[in-house]
Amino acid sequence: MTSFNSSIRRSRRAFGRVSLTAALAILTFGAAGLAPEPDPVPRKWQLDVKLGDLRLAKIETPGVGVKAYYYLTYTVTNASGVDVLLAPAWDLVTSDGQITRSGRNVPGAVTKQLLEQLNNEFLEDQISIIGVLMQGEENAKDGLVVWAIDDLRVDDVRVFGAGFSGESKPFEFVNPTSGSPERVMLRKTLSASYATPGEIEARGNEPFPPSEIRWIMR
Repeated sequence: MTSFNSSIRRSRRAFGRVSLTAALAILTFGAAGLAPEPDPVPRKWQLDVKLGDLRLAKIETPGVGVKAYYYLTYTVTNASGVDVLLAPAWDLVTSDGQITRSGRNVPGAVTKQLLEQLNNEFLEDQISIIGVLMQGEENAKDGLVVWAIDDLRVDDVRVFGAGFSGESKPFEFVNPTSGSPERVMLRKTLSASYATPGEIEARGNEPFPPSEIRWIMR
């Protein structure tokens, strides 16, 4: 029962705007393999995303002191055939069900320090990278994503990146409480898993390579 309740909490957070009953239904149908999958061959525009390793940084933060942050870099290229508006949204989900939106509680000074450390003149933060992404490798963009974290004792984390595909699918189900039909819209999202076993603070800036990268509907 504890495991099931934990799954409910994770599902409730992950679907933000969806009611708890909707999250329960998605959890149930997803476990049964009934949740929609992305089209095998994309029929909407889709961007090419190359994810970097997940890293940990401990940075002196104004008004807080030394605080821990996860961060990663990525490169996005538009080979879709049309120019598209790039506006990524990134979530980090830990093995205990905590969901953190990138940039939340991350001061600008922290992002600036990471940009300086990474020493890539083309690297953009999550605000600067927003805009029209033109076609071709010569117009590719490099992005930095940062999450503020409090618990360093998690077994794994998963990163979800939305805004890289135009594909979406409705998900319909019967509300188990009211018996009424409900409908939510899921978007094609990039999912990456990173193993972070044990106490990771001692690893310093040693990277966590992704163990799995795939597209899902979320």
